[in-house]
Amino acid sequence: MLYDKIKEYGPNTFVKCEEGAAPLDQNIERVLIPKAGIDQKVKELALAISKDYAGKNLLMAGILKGAMIFMADLVRAATIGVQFDFMAVSSYGSSSQSSGVVRIIKDLDQNIQGRHVLLVEDVVDTGLTLNYLLEILKAREPASVAICALLDKPSRRVVDVPVDYNGFVIPDEFVVGYGLDYNEQYRNLPDVCVLKPAAYATAK
Repeated sequence: MLYDKIKEYGPNTFVKCEEGAAPLDQNIERVLIPKAGIDQKVKELALAISKDYAGKNLLMAGILKGAMIFMADLVRAATIGVQFDFMAVSSYGSSSQSSGVVRIIKDLDQNIQGRHVLLVEDVVDTGLTLNYLLEILKAREPASVAICALLDKPSRRVVDVPVDYNGFVIPDEFVVGYGLDYNEQYRNLPDVCVLKPAAYATAK
């Protein structure tokens, strides 16, 4: 097997792959979270969300493009009826660093007034993007707004945002795979991988 047996991951856990998980690209330094660990965590998050939102008209709002794969797996693992929608925002461009400037490229199609909304994000780092989106969405008078994130980089936080459903706390490294990209590459990797600094050094 490519990976040794995966032990149960608790919340806020650093995960490192075992030796032998060969990189799929010369710019990949290592696998940080293998697919098996991601699958297990998604199921745990989906069960918690299903319990908390039982009997409620939940709308999951995925942040494109990074949360696309995470969102698809999360919705399918949920045990309650869920509606979903998407938003697309721009804050990174081609750089490895957040610009702090958020621009909505695609807004939600649905009216969220009186709805329970769960924002689904791939990674929370500075908190700038999510803080902006929370302010925008709360102004639309939903019943509630919560956040579910696969990855969290608390060491990068600039604005404190509440992450209600947290997958993995990870170190301050540039990660790709499972929907996350660099210059629109690597989204299709099944694992969360660390990109070699040399791959994006010129973009800083």
